[in-house]
Amino acid sequence: MKLISWNVNGLRAVMKKGFLDFLTRENPDILALQEIKMKPEQADFTFADYHVIWNSAEKPGYSGTMVLTKTPPLTISYGLNNTLYTDEGRIITLEYETFYFVNVYVPNAQTELARLDYRMAFDDAFRVYLTDLATKKPVVLCGDLNVAHQEIDLKNPQSNRRNAGFTDEERGKLSQLLESGFIDTFRDLYPEKIKYSWWSYRFNARKNNAGWRIDYFLISEKLRPHLVDSELLNDVIGSDHCPVRLTLKNV
Repeated sequence: MKLISWNVNGLRAVMKKGFLDFLTRENPDILALQEIKMKPEQADFTFADYHVIWNSAEKPGYSGTMVLTKTPPLTISYGLNNTLYTDEGRIITLEYETFYFVNVYVPNAQTELARLDYRMAFDDAFRVYLTDLATKKPVVLCGDLNVAHQEIDLKNPQSNRRNAGFTDEERGKLSQLLESGFIDTFRDLYPEKIKYSWWSYRFNARKNNAGWRIDYFLISEKLRPHLVDSELLNDVIGSDHCPVRLTLKNV
């Protein structure tokens, strides 16, 4: 099974930059998108062979998530249990026969950490939600988690120590999630590999590979025997993020 996650930083924008060619070439079983920045009624395109699940933000041109899936899910949930964190379109949960699939766009703590408290509350509520799901079926979580977990996960850790995405608080919340029974698939397979998934548009960051690894596939520990590969597709352009790909067997 091939699963892909990509923060596209505007679905309409990336559609003009070869997105459909990418979709055809990769042909994933499930494709999760973050930061789609649009509503369904704005779409002048369709995705053949896929069931399309939208979760748009109430605010126009902001946030939002989407999942394309070849197999229709048993159930669909938005936000946390269709109640909390629904206004910004940040979470989609699909239930399949043998696992839950969760697509998330985690809030950014923002400049001067203006939204750090909101981010901390989100992380705590989201961890409780995921661990509850995992008591029922294994969970595959993907998306833009907006945090570089370890120093190896960004080019300049020292100068970013108190910047959004690399605070001790945000890193600690991801550690708590992993300690509650989840695996960072890329780092589990490649403990010393240096690759990034996001680059600033400034200072030729992508050209110079001065990036951050903030896009992830996490899986329940029960799925470890099914893990084949976890990859960052650095050569795919169109967004300030690159796609990440997870391959599982016999799920």
